[in-house]
Amino acid sequence: MSIFKVAFCSLLVALAALKPASATDRPAQSQHWVAAWSAAADQDGPALSGKTIRQIVRPSIAGPSVRLRLSNLYGTGAVTLGPVRIAEHAGESAIRPGSDRAVTFGGKPTVTIAQGVDALSDPVAFPLVAFEQVAISLYVVDGKVSTLHGVGMQTAFIADGQVTAAAKLESSETDTSRYFLTDVEVAARANARTVVVVGDSITDGVGSTNDRNRRWPDVLAERLQADPALASIAVVNSGIAGNRLLNDASAPFVGPSILTRFERDVLSKPNVRWVVVLTGSNDISASDMLATAKDKVSAQQIITGLQKLIARAHAKGIKVYGATLLPKAGVGKPFIHTPEAQAKRNEVNAWIRSSGAFDAVVDFDRLMRDPARPDHLAARYDSGDHLHPNDAGFAAMAAAIDLRVLRN
Repeated sequence: MSIFKVAFCSLLVALAALKPASATDRPAQSQHWVAAWSAAADQDGPALSGKTIRQIVRPSIAGPSVRLRLSNLYGTGAVTLGPVRIAEHAGESAIRPGSDRAVTFGGKPTVTIAQGVDALSDPVAFPLVAFEQVAISLYVVDGKVSTLHGVGMQTAFIADGQVTAAAKLESSETDTSRYFLTDVEVAARANARTVVVVGDSITDGVGSTNDRNRRWPDVLAERLQADPALASIAVVNSGIAGNRLLNDASAPFVGPSILTRFERDVLSKPNVRWVVVLTGSNDISASDMLATAKDKVSAQQIITGLQKLIARAHAKGIKVYGATLLPKAGVGKPFIHTPEAQAKRNEVNAWIRSSGAFDAVVDFDRLMRDPARPDHLAARYDSGDHLHPNDAGFAAMAAAIDLRVLRN
């Protein structure tokens, strides 16, 4: 860390200490808070009392200070977390010496979060460059159940004891889930805003390379940052692998439905301007896989659910970019693909393309399908399971987003 950066951080820390910030505090008038990284809570996990968890994140926009949101959505009681620290990542479990800063909650180094709610930290003076990887370390004082984002596609490091400030977590175990951490917000310039991408495993990045940030929302964020006129736009990922639009978790499907979680995981994030919606595929699969009557959904029910999302977003002045559903013939267990499912997908996609209900549309179906077998993914984009794209497929999806519409 440079001498200037250290001095700048120290000054902002001193100023912040004059008055503990609340969740409604704002940066200077020339800046405002924007969502810069996200991982939607979707399930419970093991108790990790007495453990330090170090997680690597890559915020999608620059700014001089950050706030973190920790969730106890799936807890069975209150959980106490802290100390919490943020630092520059130096590879694997290591942090860059001298870069770490304490994160406080109401001026305190620990926070007790009641069951089913979350906590937003005080602002932390920690200047960020877009896509700078940072390590967030938190100590679990006590808690019977962890709140997870199950498919992180990023290695987390878990070590015994309170070692949040350690330069490296020696003898740590690894995992690829996200623990407690759901959001990083950045104090960005006044014209900054956020695009939230919401969906299932294809948005969550299943099929991409771990630790490489090759999910299609990651690549979309890189495209925005490469254009000086669009570099004030952040992208956050609210995808959940196994998620559905209409119904909550029922194995093998995961998490609250998008209709249930839309307020928390999309609309409530600070300074959201656009939401990109790619959902409905798992609802169609569940119709063939699950016996419960409510899971036997029709194409029209999916369309009605999408209309509800659009109406709720528009009521808050948020525009909606609709995406057609990808082909998935040939998918393996536990998923199945039937002619009836294909007919539903075709009906939903035809409505997305032609209804005019969305503010913009991206046709991922036509982009990703095999021209000779349009109900299959193109081989060059297939991760191998005939369901999830590979890195090249996700890059193609990101490239298909018309950036001109995001200027509005």
